[in-house]
Amino acid sequence: MDNIVWANSRIFDEAEFVVVGIPDESQSLALRQGTAEAPYRIREISRLRDSYTRKGKTVVGFPFSYSSPKKIFDYGNIDRVQIDEVFDKIITKSKIPISIGGDHSITRHILKAFANTFRKVSLVYFDAHPDFVSSSTNYYGSVFYDSLPFIDVNSSILIGARTPEKEELDNIKKHNLSVITPFDVAEEGVKKISEKILGTIGNKVYISFDMDCIDPAYAPGVSVPVPFGIRSVDAIYLLKAIAKKGIVGMDIMEVCPSYDIKDRTSHLASRLISEVIFSTVLK
Repeated sequence: MDNIVWANSRIFDEAEFVVVGIPDESQSLALRQGTAEAPYRIREISRLRDSYTRKGKTVVGFPFSYSSPKKIFDYGNIDRVQIDEVFDKIITKSKIPISIGGDHSITRHILKAFANTFRKVSLVYFDAHPDFVSSSTNYYGSVFYDSLPFIDVNSSILIGARTPEKEELDNIKKHNLSVITPFDVAEEGVKKISEKILGTIGNKVYISFDMDCIDPAYAPGVSVPVPFGIRSVDAIYLLKAIAKKGIVGMDIMEVCPSYDIKDRTSHLASRLISEVIFSTVLK
């Protein structure tokens, strides 16, 4: 398997960031299937579009804010049943996992692994859907509810939601979860919204990013697209602001390459990963 283009370390122990693919969509009920292909395609697109060959030499394209090198190791792909073992290895070695799914239910298992070390983290959850269904559990529409034992709800936040079910609205109110919609971003501006996010989250922050939080005009290749999403540049702005405060991990979920248009969504996911890695302040 080919690595993501920014992987510059061949040794796990010396890495600061570890990229892990989890090509599993076994808990998805989406009409669009194919998110299991995302870890392969995102890596491939990162190499095709974020590197350049000139005079026989390959160079990598970095974010404009690049200031210092980061040590990045690509672990390859793992099965869902390996999450506890692999993430325990990453977390206990004080490395930051960057995970590529797969369906969003994978996030719950990653957060459970984090709970063994950090007890509870602040969850920044980017998604068009709240994923706060409680009448059915252990699938891609109940991720937030299933993750409640592993997160501090008071310092967590949902960003990009715009199509909640009544049950989810009730659960958001019950648990007093902070929510930022795309309409809030449009009305208040991305800088003010970033300040609100930074004022909510704690010191141990995990980012879970469902690509459908972004408007399908920018990210058409997702499993459940919803109009009126966040602009891609605003999403990057918010991610960079959070990363500069410091994170313990991140995942990118629900890219569906078979429904993409000229790999726009896979390339966007690739760029999101690079911006977060090179913006993250290591503690």
